[in-house]
Amino acid sequence: MTDTPKIAQKSPYPVEVTAGRTYFWCTCGQSSRQPFCDGSHKETAFAPMKYEAEADKTLFFCGCKATKTPPFCDGTHSKI
Repeated sequence: MTDTPKIAQKSPYPVEVTAGRTYFWCTCGQSSRQPFCDGSHKETAFAPMKYEAEADKTLFFCGCKATKTPPFCDGTHSKI
């Protein structure tokens, strides 16, 4: 079992979220539905992170999985 997430991409995923909707951000990096979970973490030590949208807007979800502000991009991808 791995404890290091796979880098899905070295840039954020811009997503139009809908107020009141729940999203599950992929923390393992293995999902084929990036930046969201598809269940690929089942053989890992990871679990998806729940996010509930408070407003309709564009958010930038982390793609490198190394952010210090999960589930959102904080620019860490520029240093890896």
